Amino acid sequence: MKIFQQSIQLREKRRGFHLITGEILHVMPEISEIKTGMCQVFIQHTSASLTINENADPTVRKDFEMYFNKTVKEDDPDYQHDYEGSDDMPAHLKASLLGSSVMIPIKNGRLALGTWQGIYLCEHRDHGGPRSFVVTAWGI
Repeated sequence: MKIFQQSIQLREKRRGFHLITGEILHVMPEISEIKTGMCQVFIQHTSASLTINENADPTVRKDFEMYFNKTVKEDDPDYQHDYEGSDDMPAHLKASLLGSSVMIPIKNGRLALGTWQGIYLCEHRDHGGPRSFVVTAWGI
């Protein structure tokens, strides 16, 4: 069994859904040493999240942003947690809906993503800052 782990920090990205598959692969070249295994990408924040979806058409990412902004509205007077601004509590809710990690099988030294799949960083804040991740890959 081989186990590899890297901590990485990505520069601040604007609010929205961003493909980060390439950045993950860049920091974890050891994936190529694993024939059969798993890769977990975990974000160490509560106001941004991760998901896997369409990697080809950028309008999908724009539609994700539109949907989540309609579904979890800002400036709701019922929110008590608003210390960091009107996008703070909605960002926490969106992050909980999507999740803080993704798991991807490794097959023959490559992430076994589908043809049209990519890893998204879902930035839910206007100014979320740099984002930190732990990437762990293991297998034989």
